[in-house]
Amino acid sequence: MSKNHISYSEFKIWKECPWKHKLKYIENLKGFRGNEYTAFGTAIHDVCEKTARGQFGGPAQAKLLFAKRFQEELDSLPEDHKFNEKLLKEMKAQGKELIPDIFPALNEYFGEHEVIAAEERLYEPIKEYAESEHNFKGFIDLIVKTPDGKYHVIDWKTCTWGWDARKRSDKMIVYQLIFYKYYLALKYDIDPNDIETHFALLKRTAKKNRVEIFKVTSGKKRTENALKMLKNALYYINRKFYIKNRLSCRYCDFHKTEHCT
Repeated sequence: MSKNHISYSEFKIWKECPWKHKLKYIENLKGFRGNEYTAFGTAIHDVCEKTARGQFGGPAQAKLLFAKRFQEELDSLPEDHKFNEKLLKEMKAQGKELIPDIFPALNEYFGEHEVIAAEERLYEPIKEYAESEHNFKGFIDLIVKTPDGKYHVIDWKTCTWGWDARKRSDKMIVYQLIFYKYYLALKYDIDPNDIETHFALLKRTAKKNRVEIFKVTSGKKRTENALKMLKNALYYINRKFYIKNRLSCRYCDFHKTEHCT
């Protein structure tokens, strides 16, 4: 590896297809460069971060920031991107409807709580991989603490209408929170038993219950499995093991290009 860190996103790409990982992270080729959905998600995340930090006087300012950030993200998309004007109009209205519901839902779910951090940076050593020094890099969307002494790691996920049961239990999705919990505990020497993990679904098209927060189990066995997989990823990446996973070609940006035929 040319760098000494790995993020959850990079790990997930490697698990999907080692060859795609090589193209994206070793050769630094541009693949997917965003669309209306990623622009919407980025704008909502920015509003959540600044709201958690107390940078707004109320929902009206938050809505203005969303509109501004959404447009900035749209403007940054490739010049040849073909916009769906109907979808854009819907998204602008949906974002403004969603924003006032987010933190009231958080208050209802946790009750009394204290915001500890928003966009908490992780850059912690991966001690399980002893061959060379590597760090786990990541940013935790939100950390709150409740009166019982528990720390709660929350990851915002924008979506259309929600997640089905299969997606909720997908280990590759859940492992993101597993890693965040594990390395947050290392960073601050917190007992892992005092950290709980949650996804917060921010539903763009829902007419009610637009925000759904649910707990993800992150016990010892699940953590061991996640760390073992991370260790294996580093082992094969360092050895330049770039096998193609043909089962993941369908939605790959490099499929049927000069980079992967």
